[in-house]
Amino acid sequence: MRRGWTPPAKLCNQLTQHKNNGANRLRATIKDVSREAGVSIKTVSRVLNNERYVGAATREKVLAVVERLNFRPSMAARTLAGSRSYQVALICDNPSPYYVYEMQVGIRERCERDGVRMLAQPYDRESPQLERDIGALIDTMPLDGLILTPPVTDYPAVLARLAERGMRFVRVSPSTEPMLSPSVHIDNHAAAAEMARHLIGLGHRRIGFIAGHPSYAASGQRLAGFAAALAEAGIAVDAALLRTGTYDFQSGAAEADALLSLAEPPTAIFASSDDMAAGALATAHRRGLRVPDDVSIAGFDDTALASVVWPALTTIRQPVREMASNAADLLLSGDPASSERRTIAHMLVVRQSTAAPRG
Repeated sequence: MRRGWTPPAKLCNQLTQHKNNGANRLRATIKDVSREAGVSIKTVSRVLNNERYVGAATREKVLAVVERLNFRPSMAARTLAGSRSYQVALICDNPSPYYVYEMQVGIRERCERDGVRMLAQPYDRESPQLERDIGALIDTMPLDGLILTPPVTDYPAVLARLAERGMRFVRVSPSTEPMLSPSVHIDNHAAAAEMARHLIGLGHRRIGFIAGHPSYAASGQRLAGFAAALAEAGIAVDAALLRTGTYDFQSGAAEADALLSLAEPPTAIFASSDDMAAGALATAHRRGLRVPDDVSIAGFDDTALASVVWPALTTIRQPVREMASNAADLLLSGDPASSERRTIAHMLVVRQSTAAPRG
């Protein structure tokens, strides 16, 4: 045997042992945190689970050690130690990727505070198996609760299935049975009315409105708010100026084309989402119209898209991330028997896409 030569089998064993030793050194345990912080394992557990009866100074000391040791509690161990799974699911079906992203970020940020994992489950609202699919999710996956977004938030069959299973859930922007569960929302009626007043205040009288998909309660609420503001100003609602989209770019472009093809086209278009407003903007550009000189265009949501199109969109800010965080907070720390409703403030954001009508 050559001097200094190590047999392959022995070398593999040495490498494996070295790897395991390194992993053990890096993977801190709750006992390590307890020893370094000088507190009991039970106290560390209470801090990690965000429970009461732990002093502020002790909590800060434990969290500092957790951060320094890069301690990450085992999800399986936490589940076995109690009745919680430390997992929640987001049920979403929305054509806007911006809305879905903000919803996920808001929920995840709040969940991280409690060491809870968020599972995002996209579903097709048109699927005849929607109720069965969600039922299968809660039957096969250990969950502490669900967050429902529109339009599933108002589906009776889904809500009944969750009630049968005794599953906790929080709804985002529900319009039916407000006492059924905790919920968060903005005042869609008031927000749409505020945008309509802005356009009327600029001098517009022929205002086209592109509503969202009828399966979303917000669609009707925003249309009602728009109509109320027109009535308040003594302007009759012209059915020819009302169109229905599906909250996506393509429908906004198509419905704006129909409005701008009228013998007497509108001087302003208010779309019920930024995606549809961006579609309307593209149609105006394609037709050689200048925005806002020839036609003003406004949206709703204030997603990232609103500030990157040209001209930047005047819109209603729906703070989706804040709504999502509040929904997660209601699920994680709220009273299970509560039907608390949190109203999140909206805001009119005026940018370059709206101005007084020409002439």
